[in-house]
Amino acid sequence: MKTLRPILMLVSFLIVTANAAAQTSPAPPAAQTPSSTPASKPKAKPVAKKPATPAATPAPSATPAAPTATVVPAPAPDDPNIDLVYGAYQRGLYKTTFDLATKRAQENGDPKAMTMLGELYANALGVKRDDAKAAAWYRRAADGGDREGMFELAMLRLAGRGGPADREEAAKLLASSAKLGNPKAAYNLALLYLDGQTLPQDLRRAAELLRLAADAGNPEAQYALATFYKEGTGVPKDVEKAVRLLQAASLADNVDAEVEYAIALFNGTGTPKNEPAAVALLRKAARQNNPVAQNRLARVLASGQGTPVDRVEALKWHLIAKTAGKGDPALDEALANLSPEDRAKAENAVRKWLGAK
Repeated sequence: MKTLRPILMLVSFLIVTANAAAQTSPAPPAAQTPSSTPASKPKAKPVAKKPATPAATPAPSATPAAPTATVVPAPAPDDPNIDLVYGAYQRGLYKTTFDLATKRAQENGDPKAMTMLGELYANALGVKRDDAKAAAWYRRAADGGDREGMFELAMLRLAGRGGPADREEAAKLLASSAKLGNPKAAYNLALLYLDGQTLPQDLRRAAELLRLAADAGNPEAQYALATFYKEGTGVPKDVEKAVRLLQAASLADNVDAEVEYAIALFNGTGTPKNEPAAVALLRKAARQNNPVAQNRLARVLASGQGTPVDRVEALKWHLIAKTAGKGDPALDEALANLSPEDRAKAENAVRKWLGAK
């Protein structure tokens, strides 16, 4: 069961948080130079050493962050009259949205308008937040067959908003919504199959649902399914498929996928080796405040692998990563002999960065 541990850690707290998606965080390697060992292995062996230069090669640890689910508005429906409702919503005209949706719900019994009313009440948009009313409108929409209403009501039930938490009902609602083609529902139902508490643990079924959501372009599902392929959990192990999924999620700005895809590019694992492209992705993820990316960026800047050496910038990112708990004794040693002037520049840059957060 060891291979399940990284996957199960993806669901250590399910669904109702609102932060980054699942993450398999790279841990500092012992080597000085990048290794050809795939980044998916926890301990990459060194092939060479350079005194006092930390490794640039990222290798994953076993501490991924949990995938999350976010509440998003219902997509624009086909009915042109409902498009008026959604159009007002998109423009931030929430009072107009409320009036139009109320009319459509009362006069036409339109379930999509009911879902919109639930959205407004759930998020205090144009009206006072009222979880009970939100749940009631979502319920009516779900009973009317609207897959978005089913999904949103499931999320409230998982969070215990608008009534007591009810994971069993949430699972049924997610299953109904996923059956109607909702990728967010498929993703979250997969998490329940992974968790094994509300539903019996079924890794193959979880993989199937993740694939449905990933094929629909859900970046969190793409990242999670990449982890499945990388570990061979619920699917045959396939590093190349994992990397393709990481690339897709990375293009959708999933920061954790950016880090993992950068690792694959740096090592040439499942994709042609491309150190400059890897460094560019690490820069992007570092600027999004990902401490793993910040640490890896510091390493390549210190070693000059895939980018010119910049020890001041390396120290800046190293210190920033340390504030998030991503310490690195190898970098401490490699950057210890910076001049007082260069160290002061780096520390000043760190203060500016932290002040802007």
